[in-house]
Amino acid sequence: MSQDGVSRRAIFIVDDDVDVRGVLSAVFARSGYAVTALADGASLIKAAHSYTPACILLDVYMPGRSGLDILKELNADEYPAPILMMSGQGDIPMAVEALKNGALDFIEKPFDSETVLSRVQDAIDAWERRRNSVGTSKIRASRFPGRELLTQREIDVLDQISVGASSKEAARQMGISFRTVEVHRSRIMEKLGAKNSVDLMRIVLS
Repeated sequence: MSQDGVSRRAIFIVDDDVDVRGVLSAVFARSGYAVTALADGASLIKAAHSYTPACILLDVYMPGRSGLDILKELNADEYPAPILMMSGQGDIPMAVEALKNGALDFIEKPFDSETVLSRVQDAIDAWERRRNSVGTSKIRASRFPGRELLTQREIDVLDQISVGASSKEAARQMGISFRTVEVHRSRIMEKLGAKNSVDLMRIVLS
């Protein structure tokens, strides 16, 4: 447990499918993570109020409250650990909605267990870099028209864009997928009324 209350090697896996929980629990435990496997959102809320893990893997659809409902209750955009959504291919619209509500990224089912492990490790590493860079970002410190409309994730993506990073480079730096960066980039352009990347920088840096 670190000084900020975040457990660096703890992970919550939330899925109503017992087989998914079992496989992912084994994969992460084998890699040295302390795994808490949960079957529903209510259990996650209770656990998240006890302590903060290094990462949360949350299924989109579960009995009772959806993953999106849970994101909102946790105030995911301000939650002190990355939350990655797991979704079937037909759930992509809801996964994109989850990004709007603070999820860091989403992982499509069916997935390879080792790929999930890699994605989670990348997210944790990127989150640590983000935590260490707070206070050094020009974008986070800037006050430009429309800034209040942007989520924290969108600010992070905009920060990458402002230093000339491509979507691929931004994805690598943030520990998320290229597709997720593109979703955020599109929403940033729409919210700020930018016609293109040059126009976007003019708005942000003027």
